[in-house]
Amino acid sequence: MQTKTILFLRFVLLILGTLVSILAVLGIPSLAREILNYHPEYSLQIYGVLLILYSTSVPFYYALIQSNKLLTYIQDRIAFSSLSVIALKKIKISAYGISLLYLIMLPFFYILGAFDDAPGIILVGIVMIFSPLVIGFFAAILQSLLEEAINYKSENELTI
Repeated sequence: MQTKTILFLRFVLLILGTLVSILAVLGIPSLAREILNYHPEYSLQIYGVLLILYSTSVPFYYALIQSNKLLTYIQDRIAFSSLSVIALKKIKISAYGISLLYLIMLPFFYILGAFDDAPGIILVGIVMIFSPLVIGFFAAILQSLLEEAINYKSENELTI
């Protein structure tokens, strides 16, 4: 049962990585070209958004790799080890980094929203900030719980 679950989670990680790659190669450039065709005066803002969007792919893929390592630790039955704590810490830092990059991108959304008189685009930017932030908080909680479990485990081993 556990092997099927881990296999499914690895498949989900593969799908996420593939979707982000397709979006980075096909979706984002075509969207940028479309916007630049209608609003060439905002080329600097569009290039700023593109730079930040492509910059977020580095911590995203790093977090995917760490998630895969975490699944390997679970599969190898060493989930309650310092290796898992380190992987969760790296996932947390990656999520915070993505959130910070999206926070830097928020003024670009404000400029684009003010130009098109579309306040909803600012909400999209805020959602983009808080989604990785929630993942980072969740990873931080899991990290602290895992550290406590490891401490309890070592105390019990010393008692016996």
